[in-house]
Amino acid sequence: MSLIRAPRAETWLRAFASRLLFTDTLIVVATVFTAQALRFGLSTEDVLPDVGTALEIDIAYTAISVVVAAGWLAALAVYGTRDLKVIGNGSTEYRRVADASLRFFGVLAILAFVFKLQIARGYLLLALPIGIFLLLVSRWAWRNWLAARRQQGGFVRRALVVGEHDKARHVAEQIVREPDSGIVVVGALTDSLEDELSPSIPRVGGFDDVSSAISGIGADTVVFAGSDSISPARLRELGWDLESRRVDLIVAPALTDIAGPRIHARQVAGLPLIHVDYPSFTGIRYATKRAFDIVVSAMLLILLSPVLLTIALLVRRDGHPALFRQQRIGHGGRDFAMIKFRSMTANAEKHLASLLDQNEGNGVLFKMKDDPRITKIGKTLRRYSLDELPQLWNVLRGDMSLVGPRPPLASEVARYGDWMRRRFLVKPGITGLWQVSGRSNLSWDESVRLDLYYVENWSLTTDFLLLWRTVRAVTKADGAY
Repeated sequence: MSLIRAPRAETWLRAFASRLLFTDTLIVVATVFTAQALRFGLSTEDVLPDVGTALEIDIAYTAISVVVAAGWLAALAVYGTRDLKVIGNGSTEYRRVADASLRFFGVLAILAFVFKLQIARGYLLLALPIGIFLLLVSRWAWRNWLAARRQQGGFVRRALVVGEHDKARHVAEQIVREPDSGIVVVGALTDSLEDELSPSIPRVGGFDDVSSAISGIGADTVVFAGSDSISPARLRELGWDLESRRVDLIVAPALTDIAGPRIHARQVAGLPLIHVDYPSFTGIRYATKRAFDIVVSAMLLILLSPVLLTIALLVRRDGHPALFRQQRIGHGGRDFAMIKFRSMTANAEKHLASLLDQNEGNGVLFKMKDDPRITKIGKTLRRYSLDELPQLWNVLRGDMSLVGPRPPLASEVARYGDWMRRRFLVKPGITGLWQVSGRSNLSWDESVRLDLYYVENWSLTTDFLLLWRTVRAVTKADGAY
């Protein structure tokens, strides 16, 4: 694989932001005037403010469309949808695009009411959803384009990690774990004399070698992981030096696996403090999640009923019962009967002991790529996760949620430490981070970490994203066996 020498982060970020500005402008203008054409055709209908008989002002809808497009684009700029710190990774970019659009149309509706502009509601109701959808799709398409370039070594931040050895290694491992972040750790400065921080990250010096290391490895970002040897005054001086070199400084807190919406930064006497919200497991947000589960699971059970019936008949054709019930541990540590389409022979549990020495799973979960107990139809069902579809009934009943941690067996729970029981604070899900991040290819520790991350940071927005990623993961069938 040929590597592309990446330009400095500031250079490619500004070029990428310019591309976003171009497509945003194209989409907003096209959306607004398309909404006008769909609502009024080619006529030149006017907007008439009701200001009495003494004064009437005729404003053509074309002029209104120009104002709406300009205001929409201004809102996208004001809300930082192309901020160099948020574009290219994470959900903040998408959230800002949606927030800016909704807030702008809210202000527009208020102004229309105050000034009594008779703007057709159909015109706005066409422009808003179509525009938001296209803007988000455009950002997603650019994100995929950027990810493809990053796989070739381009369009990334080349980061130098500075800090005590253990802290630097922890921060570097977290960054490496998320390749979509666009940050590539190219070296480390630590207080240890070891040659490398990890097999892929060399140690290039100590704390006094920042200037030479930046030049030597071409870093455009310094990540400070923490060290008692570097005083606040010295860190401030380091920031001044990096500013003169146009090198970004990122300070990594000791907190990990905490999502952005739970973190709030504030200044106290020049000291940046991070306030961390506790996760919410009750209230209107959780009630909304339950309502969403009920509506979607009921709709899917109805729409997929022909598929469910066909699969049941195919499983029965092999001479086995169509459904398989297994006791799992759910919300609050209570057990429930999870339903699946049978993918193994009826006596599969009896033969498990003889296959334990061939376990290809993560040491706790038993998995075999060529498990002899799996039926012919069962291989197909497992490959595309079709055996999980009956769990929609578990969701409708309230045993499970559409999105959540993986429902564990009692034998797994017996090996849990106290902190791992936080998984039971929410309902288990048909899909979740485990499902979209490799499934059976993950280690036990990584599976648990992902489940706990979801518990600590769940939101309806996250659920929507995970449902979308599930469709892609199931299509690829990676790690499913």
